[in-house]
Amino acid sequence: MATLHIEDFYKDCTRILLQLFASFPRKSSVFVEDISGADTPDEYGVHSKRFQACFGAMVWLAEEGYLRFESTIRQEAVDQATLTQKGFLMLSCATFPFDGRLESPHPTSLNSNADYLHHLLHTGTSSQVADALQRLFLGA
Repeated sequence: MATLHIEDFYKDCTRILLQLFASFPRKSSVFVEDISGADTPDEYGVHSKRFQACFGAMVWLAEEGYLRFESTIRQEAVDQATLTQKGFLMLSCATFPFDGRLESPHPTSLNSNADYLHHLLHTGTSSQVADALQRLFLGA
């Protein structure tokens, strides 16, 4: 079983990638608050570890070639972001057959990995989301 911060990492990555997939090929800003929830910086303006980890996931996805962005907005967002070819193809292909681990029947409307990840975010467990994204990262 993954530790909580790793499961959060996979959920954040999934949400980031799906947000960019929904606006592809248009560039857009991705705000940490939209992915991980609201945060209140401390008296020195430092964000929580959770908030910082989500921003780190955005930067990591870019470093690994899944997305690109033109700049950051402090540590609160990536600006003018879009999926790379690698990220787009990973999400637009269909590689997940029903594996029996979802509680509900596999909907026939799932035509892509993006559809499957979206379905898991809303009906699956954190472990299922992590497992699915791990499999996609390994295949990319």
